[in-house]
Amino acid sequence: MAKPVNHRAWVLVLPALVIVLLVTALPMAAVVNYSVQDVFAGDNFFWVGMRWYEQTLTSSDFHASLGRSLAYSALVIGVELPLGVYVATRMPDRGMLSNFYIILMAIPLLTPWLVVGYVWKVLVDVDAGLLGGTLASLGITYDLNNVAVAWFTIVLMDVWHWTSLFALLCYAALQSIPFAHYQAAAIDGASGWSVFRYVQIPRIKHALLIAIMLRFMDSFMVYTEPFVVTRGGADQATTFLSLDLVQTASIQFDLGEAGAMSIIYFAIILLVCWSLFSVMMNRRGDM
Repeated sequence: MAKPVNHRAWVLVLPALVIVLLVTALPMAAVVNYSVQDVFAGDNFFWVGMRWYEQTLTSSDFHASLGRSLAYSALVIGVELPLGVYVATRMPDRGMLSNFYIILMAIPLLTPWLVVGYVWKVLVDVDAGLLGGTLASLGITYDLNNVAVAWFTIVLMDVWHWTSLFALLCYAALQSIPFAHYQAAAIDGASGWSVFRYVQIPRIKHALLIAIMLRFMDSFMVYTEPFVVTRGGADQATTFLSLDLVQTASIQFDLGEAGAMSIIYFAIILLVCWSLFSVMMNRRGDM
């Protein structure tokens, strides 16, 4: 006799599905609608088809903003990944000191983006900031209008804010390694590098892929921190795709072009995250 199917679980899932529909599906449908329309006076729509997509994909400004966003994501992940792994391997395994380090690592992650931006804005201020004022007393002007200085500031700010994510995820993965693996490596006379390469790396690679995926999504969509610190300045050197999108939608009020940019933006993030997720699942299947 076939077991009756219990549909009561759908009653519990239904509120979550409704919330997802309201906060994701409906706004996305509105953005798609804007992306194929030309909008006048906020309520007059004229069908233009794929014109905004063609204009966006052939725009040199879009290509420049996209390149800056990709470069920023690659740069911050390239710094935070090895730094986070190094910090995780140096943290104590257990005890009160371990708890202290975990709390210390969690502080930057719990700091709101807006607060991080304003703290670093004040920090590098030439007149009142600790870093900017100290350098000024040494005869060095910390000029955010310089491209190299602007990039250095926002990258350093991101490294301070998000390296803890790599460190904590990596640390949690390291704690799952049985002590017997280290004992076997010690019996075989394995060096510290060999232990890291053959014992620790296989155990933390999935956590690192998750961290890379999360950091790519966040860094590629970064807006608040660079807007507060540089306003996209240093001759638009820090005008990322997110800043360009907000300017198109809110300042220029080109809702159709902004809608097309948003869909392309979303497609890029979805493609990269799907690729990372596929790699992670394939490697898990090989274990």
